[in-house]
Amino acid sequence: MTADSRSPATADLDPATRRRVRDVMTISPACCVPDTPLAQVAVLLADHDCGAIPVVENAVTGRPVGVVTDRDIVCRVVAAGRNPARATAGDCMSAPCVTAADDMALEECVALMEGNRVRRIVVVNDSGAVCGIVAQADLALLVEERIVAQVLRRVSEPTDGSSDVAR
Repeated sequence: MTADSRSPATADLDPATRRRVRDVMTISPACCVPDTPLAQVAVLLADHDCGAIPVVENAVTGRPVGVVTDRDIVCRVVAAGRNPARATAGDCMSAPCVTAADDMALEECVALMEGNRVRRIVVVNDSGAVCGIVAQADLALLVEERIVAQVLRRVSEPTDGSSDVAR
């Protein structure tokens, strides 16, 4: 990794004290597939007290193809006047899915979140399957305040859509 690819918030951390994504991620997040009814996605969000559900290509590979956030549902379905009862995860997911490897340095993950202006990032294992998720809340609980403040500032800048990730 070059110095230019590091997050300004983490650029001065001592390499010996750097954490890995696996050290802060929430493990085994609830997932769905593109044809999962949106009502079922909403139940997953509520039952797991989270703001994002990774969308995987299928239950066998577990490879992420997108992510559905509570904001995606509101902005892309409800506010657009579409019937949520007839919508699926694939209808409103953000894609492609921004991912981080579980063994990636946390500073690289933070830079990805900042660069893509996302509040959550899906974590994948060596085979490319979803194995976790890192949210701002995870960073707030486990990382230095200045890093959290930097991420929050960068991802909270106004955008034209629900995220900088293409739909």
